[in-house]
Amino acid sequence: MQTTPDETLIGEIRIGNEAVFETVFRQYYAPLCRYARPMLGDIDEAEEVVQAIFLTVWERRESLLITTSLKAYLYRAVHNRCLNRLNQQSVQAGHRQQAADELYSNPPSPTQDLMADELSTRLQQAMGRLPEQCRRAFELSRFDELSYKEIADRLGIATKTVENQIGKALRILRTELSDYLPLLLLLAWGTGA
Repeated sequence: MQTTPDETLIGEIRIGNEAVFETVFRQYYAPLCRYARPMLGDIDEAEEVVQAIFLTVWERRESLLITTSLKAYLYRAVHNRCLNRLNQQSVQAGHRQQAADELYSNPPSPTQDLMADELSTRLQQAMGRLPEQCRRAFELSRFDELSYKEIADRLGIATKTVENQIGKALRILRTELSDYLPLLLLLAWGTGA
């Protein structure tokens, strides 16, 4: 039985042939970005999605199971990742709106204001203990609301490094602020009914 060119490419990627993977990346990267951009409305987000797909393919190459053409697999993976991203954005927007509605209908009490100030102080202290690059990436993501690609460009590092640094910051902050979880819940949902 004769193998198709796609089966050959997939087989080479599975065994870790970086040259073949790079060829596939170069062939499909730009078209996949053009495909994702209209769905996400932003070229940086489209590039992040496509890069994440290729990263996943490479990281999971040994167990890669593609039953369609390589092209169809990549386009379907990008399509699904875009839908997930849009769904996540929709959920986040809903949470932000719910929090804003809650704040408007139940303004914080003086006690909640005091607790929020204490939490803010503790957060600043915890952030001050983060490694410099980790702290900077986290601040640009959370406070300046930059995409990973924008942060990578600004800091002169790889997008994957930004992702790793922000993940590290979140793990450290979660540990540092674990005693304040009840306070966060109290501030998020208020004390009154």
